[in-house]
Amino acid sequence: MELNVYQVDAFHRQTLRGNPAAVIPLDNWLADDLMQAIAAEHNLSETVFFVPQADGEYAIRWFTPEVEVDLCGHATLASGHVLLNILKPELNQVIFNSQSGALVVNRNGDKLSLDFPSRPPKTDDSADLLIKLEEALNIKPLAILRSRDLVVVLENAEQVSNLKPDFTKLAALPEFGFSVTAPGEADIDFVNRFFAPRQGINEDPVTGSSYCSLIPYWAQRLNKKSLRARQVSKRSGDVWLEDKGERVTIAGYCSLYMQGQIYLP
Repeated sequence: MELNVYQVDAFHRQTLRGNPAAVIPLDNWLADDLMQAIAAEHNLSETVFFVPQADGEYAIRWFTPEVEVDLCGHATLASGHVLLNILKPELNQVIFNSQSGALVVNRNGDKLSLDFPSRPPKTDDSADLLIKLEEALNIKPLAILRSRDLVVVLENAEQVSNLKPDFTKLAALPEFGFSVTAPGEADIDFVNRFFAPRQGINEDPVTGSSYCSLIPYWAQRLNKKSLRARQVSKRSGDVWLEDKGERVTIAGYCSLYMQGQIYLP
């Protein structure tokens, strides 16, 4: 069996930056264990598979090297890039149906934008959790909020950039992931980093799904609906954001790094 594969660097204009995703278009679903094995082989933060549906939309699934996840932003943006620029360049919009509902990728000038669900985080005042996070991150958070991930708020951008987490201690906590954030500087409204050691990803370069919680938090805190963020990982990425109430818009650039074939027995 041969499958086409595209590796796309999402949320950056240039290759070797942003967040890489392996994008694999299918005619029909493969067995779950085979898709998981392919994701482990690629060893990227996400490998994404999509299948066309009769209505012109697509079903989509995402896998880390170790588990299937319910929502992934950068790999959805990468899938939109493959469809809108390579496979279906006549289109300006593609709809993916997922565990998290319908997800839309639109052309937005020379960027692509995601229409995703808003997941406003709620304050978590657990003193025990605060102590454990302080030990794992080697810094005391200003605030902790809870959505799918924990949102950990620090004082300034330098603290976020300089974090050196203890991933063993983070992995011992029963959270999907940790989105660490602080106010930005100049034209950047806020910065962030994302850690998910329990999912086989110590640090994710640019995490689209994390903005489902970061957008409503920062929109309220800064009293503005349109925001610009920078994920300050080693690969880095800039993201243009909008709070639309029950939905959020997450926009950025993509770059095709590689395309080829997968050979399966």
